Amino acid sequence: MNRNIRQQRKKVRVALILYDHMLATSVSLPVEMLRAGEAAGLQQNKEAPRLIIEMVAEHQKPVTTRALIKLVPDVAVAKARQPDFAFIPSLWRNPRPLLKRLPNLITWLNDIWQQGSTVIGGGTGVCFMAEAGLLNNRPATTHWHYVEQFKRDYPQVHLKPDFFITQSDRIYCAASLNALADIIVHIIAQVYGKVAAQTVERNFSHEIRKPYEEQRYLEGAADRHSDELISQIQFWMQTNISSDASLATIAEQFEISVRSLTRRFKQANGISAYKYWQQLKLEVAKDLLTSSNLSIQEVAFQVGFQDQSHFTRLFKKNMASTPKDYRVIAKKKLFSTH
Repeated sequence: MNRNIRQQRKKVRVALILYDHMLATSVSLPVEMLRAGEAAGLQQNKEAPRLIIEMVAEHQKPVTTRALIKLVPDVAVAKARQPDFAFIPSLWRNPRPLLKRLPNLITWLNDIWQQGSTVIGGGTGVCFMAEAGLLNNRPATTHWHYVEQFKRDYPQVHLKPDFFITQSDRIYCAASLNALADIIVHIIAQVYGKVAAQTVERNFSHEIRKPYEEQRYLEGAADRHSDELISQIQFWMQTNISSDASLATIAEQFEISVRSLTRRFKQANGISAYKYWQQLKLEVAKDLLTSSNLSIQEVAFQVGFQDQSHFTRLFKKNMASTPKDYRVIAKKKLFSTH
């Protein structure tokens, strides 16, 4: 499952795994955030995918959570349909005893992943993925309290305890509830676009945190850079897309010379700060052109261009298409039934 999801299907199936002693918030948070993403997506585009959310458990009987809230599964794993996304909640207690009692669930996780599902595990729920063999020779993270036990139980997993998020193919691991929230925002961006994701992030994450892309361990990618100041500048750029600030203004704001900013940014990211700033704006512009009915002038303004003609020239230079033509082509693909 990737960024083309929203162009491929009108419905997105989500499975929420249930079992005794789970952290109830590990299930309620994905539901609330995903529903908010769906609402934001449909507001922008009435043809956006609809969510079908099912609660899945080993057996179809009530599950008792740590919060003493009983949840009733919609279906047992034996009859569960193939989901696009499956969320595995964290546990309050040692997961070992529970793993032995849920063989069907563990087998099902392996089956759905093999068939193309994206699997997301939170905290100690990651142990279910490891038990299913999904994490063999792959990176993973888990709750800090279970790191040493996890290493002993699953030596074939490349544990990355210093990372709050890991990603490998269609497998995501979150070390904490906040990290899970960041993954959910990332998924909303895949399904409903960046505008919807930003709307959800503003409503659910009032505090400033590093975005998903900057805190994950991505298999096959180079390690993230260690220049703290440049990371702060990147975060500012990502959260201030509508700003028309120049590099000189940004450098002044972070008390660094333009020359040093340019040199350190290129050294850290392999791309110039100016090009990076442009690419961020163009990516959001592309999403707005596809998923909203804003005029070209309004899209230009949303990504920090006061001059529509300047925006159009830059867009055409980078995309080999005018914003107007891009919108026509993109929407044809989005609404195509073939």
